[in-house]
This record gives sequence, C-alpha cells and structure tokens, in this order.
Amino acid sequence: MKKRLLPLIKFIAVLLAVSQLQAVVPRKWELRSREDFLRGKFSGTSLTSDGILSIGPKVEKMDLPTEEFYLSLAKAPDGSFFLGTGHGGKIYRINRDKKAELYFQTAELDVTALAVDSKGVLYAGTSPNGKIYKITGRGRGEEFFNPQSKYIWQLLFVEGGNLLAAVGESGGVYEINPAGAGRLIYRARDNHILCLVKTPAGDLLAGSGGPGRLYKISSSGRASVLFDSGYEEIRNVVYGADGYIYISGSGQPSRKTSTVTSKDTSARSKTETEVSVEVSEVRLAEEIDEPLSIADSPESRAGAGTRQGAVFQIAPDGLAKRLWNSTEEMVYGLIYDAGAQKLIMGTGNRGRLYALDRQGGVELLTQESSEQIFALYQFDKQIHLLGNNPCLFGQLQLGQSFAGEYLSPVLDAGIISSWGRISWEAELPSGASVQVQSRTGNTGEPDDTWSDWSPPYSRPDEKILSPRGRFLQLKVSLKSQSGQQAPRVQRIIVFYLQANVAPVIEKLEVLPPNQVFLKPMENEEVILGLDESSFEGLSRKGKEEVYLSPKKAERQGFRTIKWEASDENQDNLIFNVYVQREGDNVWRLMREKTSGKIFSFDTRNFPDGTYWLKVEASDLPSNPPGTERKTEKVSQTLVIDNAPPQVKNFQATAVRDGLEVSFLAEDSYSYIEEVKYLIKPGDWQVVFPVDGICDSRSESFRFTVNVPAGSDNLLVIRVKDSFGNVGIYQHRF
Repeated sequence: MKKRLLPLIKFIAVLLAVSQLQAVVPRKWELRSREDFLRGKFSGTSLTSDGILSIGPKVEKMDLPTEEFYLSLAKAPDGSFFLGTGHGGKIYRINRDKKAELYFQTAELDVTALAVDSKGVLYAGTSPNGKIYKITGRGRGEEFFNPQSKYIWQLLFVEGGNLLAAVGESGGVYEINPAGAGRLIYRARDNHILCLVKTPAGDLLAGSGGPGRLYKISSSGRASVLFDSGYEEIRNVVYGADGYIYISGSGQPSRKTSTVTSKDTSARSKTETEVSVEVSEVRLAEEIDEPLSIADSPESRAGAGTRQGAVFQIAPDGLAKRLWNSTEEMVYGLIYDAGAQKLIMGTGNRGRLYALDRQGGVELLTQESSEQIFALYQFDKQIHLLGNNPCLFGQLQLGQSFAGEYLSPVLDAGIISSWGRISWEAELPSGASVQVQSRTGNTGEPDDTWSDWSPPYSRPDEKILSPRGRFLQLKVSLKSQSGQQAPRVQRIIVFYLQANVAPVIEKLEVLPPNQVFLKPMENEEVILGLDESSFEGLSRKGKEEVYLSPKKAERQGFRTIKWEASDENQDNLIFNVYVQREGDNVWRLMREKTSGKIFSFDTRNFPDGTYWLKVEASDLPSNPPGTERKTEKVSQTLVIDNAPPQVKNFQATAVRDGLEVSFLAEDSYSYIEEVKYLIKPGDWQVVFPVDGICDSRSESFRFTVNVPAGSDNLLVIRVKDSFGNVGIYQHRF
C-alpha cells in the first residue's frame, strides 16, 4: 500500500507566482472528517464510521413501469416478486427474467401492504379505504376482509395460516382466518399501528404512530408498553437474531426520551443519561395520554419533508439504547442482517443506505438517486429495497464493486479565487486507483454556466486546472481491478487564494460636539513588591482577557468620529484620518496607520468653520507593499465652533420696581441653545426669545426684570450655544 501526501515546499513555490492582486495568505479547504464527507453525494461509494471513503456495495436496479410511488413488496415461492404501487393502485408481478406485468388493479389508490401465504396466494392491503384483497391469479381477486379502517399498514402471516393486519387511523390489530373471518385482537388508543413482528416466544410486537410507542401483545390480548420513543411514529420493528429488539422512530420528537446512549453515535446525536425503561401493563381499553398526529397518507410516508429520526436497541432486560439519531435524515426501512450482525437502514431525504452495529458504529453503504429508501426486505438472505422520488426497485449486493464516484459539497471561497494544488491522502492496494476532477463557477449550485470537468488528476500535488471562480466542486473516482482490494481515501485538500478586494467602510459617524470615549481602567490586580520573574510566570498562566466597553464622556472642545470597516479577505486593516476645511482643496493627515476605529481631536487647535473628515482604509498589513487595496469614506459636514455667542444691541430701561431689557443673541456657526440672567441675591433665571424657542443662530429677547431689594445693581446675561460655548454680558444699573 502507498500513501501520497502534498509536499508543502512545492506548494509555497506556487504561491509566489500568483497574481499580485491576491491576498498573501492562502486558504485551505479540507475533507477529512466523517461530517465533511457526508455533505457530499455518494454513487457506488461508501463511508466508514471513521470517515474513510471507499468503494461501496452495488444496488442492482430493475427497469420497471413508472409509477408515482413503490409502496410494498412480497416474494412468491417461485422466486417472482409482487410490487404494490401508489397512486394508481396497481400490483405488478416481476418474473424471474426481471420483466414486469400488471397482475391486479385495485379499486383504491394505494397498495400499502402485501403478503404471500404458504400456497403462494397473494394478499394485498389498500388505502385510503382500507380493504384486504385475496388475489389468486392474474386479474383474479376479491375482497377478503374489510376492517372498516382507513389504512392497512402491514400484513403478517402467523402460525396456523391466520393473517394479522396492522391498521389506522383507528389504530389496531386484526386477526383473519383463512376463511376471511376476522376479529379485533388489539384496539390501540394511538392513531395507527404501523408495523408488526412475531417473537420466537409467540408474543406480538407492534409499533404505533401518534405517538410512537412499542407494544408487546400477548396471546391473551394483554398489551404492555415496552418503550415510548418520544417520536411521532415507530415505522419499523425488527427482532434480531441476537435477541435484541430494534426500532426506528421518526417525526418531530415530542419530548426527551430516557435511554442509554451509545458512545459512538452519529455526528448529530445528543448524549443522554442511562436509565432503566419501565415496562407498564396496559389493558385494551386503557386510555393513553398525549396523542400526536402523524402524516397519514402514503405519499407523506413516501414523500417530502425534512424530519428527524432515530434507531433504538432494546435489550431483553428492558434497557433501551439509542444507537443512531439525526436531525437531517429519517429512517424509512430497517432490517437485521444476521450474517454481518448489523442493522441495514434506508433513509430519506438523501436516499442513503447505512449499516449500523450494536455499538452504534455507522457505515454509509451507498446513496441512490431516489430521495427516500422507502422500504427494505430480506428474502433468502438477499436484501431488496424500494425507493421513491423517483421510484426504485433493486437488490443490494454487499460484495465489493469495482468502481464508484463521490461528488463533494460545493466549496464557497467567498469571492473570486485562484486555485492552487489539490492533494489527497489514500491507501492504494495493488491495482487500485484514485482520480479527482474539478469544476468551477460563480453560482451556488452547479449549472450550465460552470466550467466542464477538468482532466483527471491521477496523483496528489497537481495544480488545479479549472478556471478562477468563487465556487469549486470535486469528483472523486475510485477503482479496483479485483473488486476486493479497494482504495481508501482519508483526506482531500484544496488550496486557493482569494482575489484581493478593497476593504469596505460601512459606516462613518460624527458624534455630537464635546462627546468622547474614555478608555476603561484596567482591572488587573498588582501585587506590591512582587518579584518580576514571579509576576511573569503568574501573568502567563491562566490569564483571562476581559473586554470592557469604553465609557462616553463630555470634554469641551473635542470632536469624535467612529467607523465600521470590514474586508472580505479577512485581511488586517489600518486607517489614515484626514481633515479638510471648506474652501481648501488639500486633505491634511491627522492620524496615520491606526488600527483603532475611533478618532478624537481637540478642535481648539483649529479655526472655527466648516470641515470634513476622511477615513482611508488599507489592507497593507496582510499584503506586500504595492499590492494593497484601499478605500475611503468622507464624513458629513463637521462644524468647529469654539467662539462664544455675542450679546448685541443691548438696552435696559428702568421701569417701576424693575428693568425692561432687550438684546440680540448671535453666534457665527451654531444655534443659540439657552439664555439666563442673574441679579443677586436672586438665582439664575431662564428666558425665552421673542419667538418662543431657541432654534437659530440669532435670537431676539425682550423681557422685564423685577429688581429685588438689596440687589447689587448688576445684571448678568449668560448665553450658551449648541456647542457648549458660553458668552457673558454685564450691565450695571
């Protein structure tokens, strides 16, 4: 076996030759974990529980008539198959030469259950007007039993030739004798009984829907709840050759389920604590609380929607363990392969087949083009499957195949990028090979605007030949000459460089006059007299950084701007701040190469007037000099006003017991905000302008002042503008 790895020295040499408009930091996209690979599509390829990609088993498909759904399957003693469909209500017979013929047409829409007795006679359960048909030959059939239920979910022959029927939407189990006489042996309070299994001890296991519970029904008709899954329905019940019971739950979980959770669960599983599952006896008529609705129609059982699913193992002592669960896939079919001592499960909506061991190890066997692997069957140690959307009938051949393909998830580089080299890490037995191809485009889903697939890369460390683009996808082809020794891919790596784009300044804000941010005080404790070497060791060990928000404060004469900026390349940015006065044509540098995004300055160093501030952002710290990209943003108008407002045209006329005062308050750049007067020993008094509101740079005032006894004969006028500047005017009378 050989392992091939990408030599990093060669890759670094490639980086030196890239376009100068590209960011200097290369990026790496990697498929190395099970979760990474699972986001792609598998065609004849498998994925081990350890995340190793290899050639998978083959599904031999049969070319059959097109129907909306394939819903049920049974095998006759002569080796032919019967296939039940929906929504046409047809039953096909598939002969040993794999040719299909219409065998029977039912009056109902869906054939949801099929069973063959020991004499080869076919029985069919239909929905949504639930009836059971006995079909003795091509086109020859009659109603065998009518349970007066809407759905027939499963038919199961037991000892003595009696037929059991699981029904809904009034959930129950019927037993029908060969003459067609039936009796209700169990009436559930759940909406549906979906599946049935007979144990070697003679008990009947039943999985229900609405809610999803597992029942054990004794021959006397007494029922006990073995397990409440917490899901909407139990679609499958399997009695394993190892003596354990396996069930699949599906639909939205209604509550947390008490189980023993395997240490090796799927990537999306959640751990639970270990508890014992209690077995509770319930009588036939006993009411069960918390009824939940389920998707009743066969198309919902065969069709769309992303729902949750899980597989549980129930030991003979009643302990339950969740082996697998997913928030993205739901289990439709489940069987136990006694030879491999593993569960085989079919899921949707990605059309995948998994193998699951008793410890919860999950291997993806293969993926089909059908969205749902709807049902699994085992006849004579051979595994057959039905798929839907589109319909599929095939046989799973667990032996090693000779070739398979894997289609990676689409890599979104974020922006237009150039591609470096591609490498992979794989075990290659003699006669095995791995080839990779690439294609690129600028849409999130591959379409006809994408490039064609590149020529195959036959060995690691090859330059990607696909054109520049934002998105990239890989196709991995695995081959084995013998069909026994297959390649095993552990890791795939793609290097790329984003085109260097200019940073963006999203926001530039001028704060109100005199508003600044104060740096918070550092909270670090200082030990007086501590030896410096001890302090160094202490500061490096377990030191935790705490971010403290800056504090707003008032500082007369200061102006502050703040901004927000980003870079699609995630480059480090530096900023220059410039100022320009109205009438000038030159931007003057105020702050250079700052990494902060706040700038304050003392306006008292500038003449009063109208100004603009400009912030320039550069990605120079992450790019070689001369290749950096810049952008700039100019602020809104900023007024500098440090001159106090003036009192003009002041007049004061003595009147009885007071003064009649008038004047004009003016400011060159900002509006008058407040005017007060003072005559001691009185207090400051606010006065309003003639028009009733201070809202302009020039305001007229006229008011009468009562002169208190004992005054000092001095009137003080205090005028404040919107920038906080204060002008004082005094008048002695």
